Amino acid sequence: MDRVTQERATEPLTQHVQRVSRRIRAFDQRHPLVWDLHLTGFWVTAALIDYYGGGWLNVTRDPDNPGWLVLALSLGLSVPLLRRRAHPRAVLLVIAPFSLVNAWTGIALQAVLLQLLIVFHIALRRPTRNLWWATALITTPIALMAARHPQGGMDSDIVPVLMSIAVAAAIGITVRTRRDHTEALEDRARRLEIERDQQAQLAAAAERARIAREMHDIIGHNLSVITGLADGGQYAAAKSPDRAAQALHAIATTSRQALGELRRLLEILRDEDHPDTPHPELTPQPTLTDLDHLINGVRTAGLPVHTTVQGTPNLPPGRQLTVYRVIQEALTNTLKHAGPGTTAQVLLSYEEKGAVTATVTDTGRGGPLPGPTQPSGGRGLPGMRERTALYDGTLEAGPRPHPEQGWRVHLHLPEEPPQ
Repeated sequence: MDRVTQERATEPLTQHVQRVSRRIRAFDQRHPLVWDLHLTGFWVTAALIDYYGGGWLNVTRDPDNPGWLVLALSLGLSVPLLRRRAHPRAVLLVIAPFSLVNAWTGIALQAVLLQLLIVFHIALRRPTRNLWWATALITTPIALMAARHPQGGMDSDIVPVLMSIAVAAAIGITVRTRRDHTEALEDRARRLEIERDQQAQLAAAAERARIAREMHDIIGHNLSVITGLADGGQYAAAKSPDRAAQALHAIATTSRQALGELRRLLEILRDEDHPDTPHPELTPQPTLTDLDHLINGVRTAGLPVHTTVQGTPNLPPGRQLTVYRVIQEALTNTLKHAGPGTTAQVLLSYEEKGAVTATVTDTGRGGPLPGPTQPSGGRGLPGMRERTALYDGTLEAGPRPHPEQGWRVHLHLPEEPPQ
């Protein structure tokens, strides 16, 4: 016995009934005419059996009516049920003349009770106010038959019919309420699923942007340092072999560091749930305590950097990372674009309640850096602005005012909002 068969064999009876019911409803939605034909055929057959078997004679109030009239009434009260779901009000109007003839002649066919099916569908698919005139349309022939062919009191004829109509209407309203509730739940589930997918897409886009910023900061900075070291080593190779060897050693160290950081970043993107995937080595993001190491690497690459710090640092890790990355990107751009003979200055000013200002200036050519609207399509300045916007900060980047030469990047993060 396979797994599916075992699960079906052990499932509760209610679940089995629900599963079968769902299949029947699904088939009915695909082929509504099939179900209508079967149900109508059943009631037409029952009406004909009542006629040919003479069962109507047990309840009739006038047995002397011709057989052809009884047959016509039996078909007239049952065949229109074929369209009961699509047009219940029209079907009730079609049956009404047959019901009146049935009451007037006193034949009293029980097939007249099939009108309760139409009441059910009116309650299920039409506004509730339609039940009032439907009730009047059904009870009028009953009152006529009670007056023309009395058999006991009029109450004994009308009250049972009214109770039957009330039960049929209540069942229809109950099914309609449950159906509307189910549809509302399904619609909510669909909307929640769409919202979940949208949130997942937004989260994925945000994560891609974050990874792009990290890779740009890590690779771009280290490659700029390596480029500066290589240029310096090439220049010193002919005149000072020792300096060239030092440059090569620094290139190797920086390359290994960049490769290690890139490897850790890429491993985080791998599927950790896969059994063959090792867990990546998790290392903390750089903080302001790592600035000295960053600036020493830039100096080694040939860019003199002067650092000034004012105040006492007291920033959370997220703000420290933003300040670190902005300074790193500013110095990287200086290495790339400022030209030979450039010097740089970093001014850090810590204020109260988490506010901080960082200014990076250089004495380079001061030309425009590539931006997102320029051919190179770099991520440097957009990445800095994205990081700054996370803390409602401001970032200014551009050439220094005349007559000064060079480039200036100014970052300000305001006070932390109260918790």
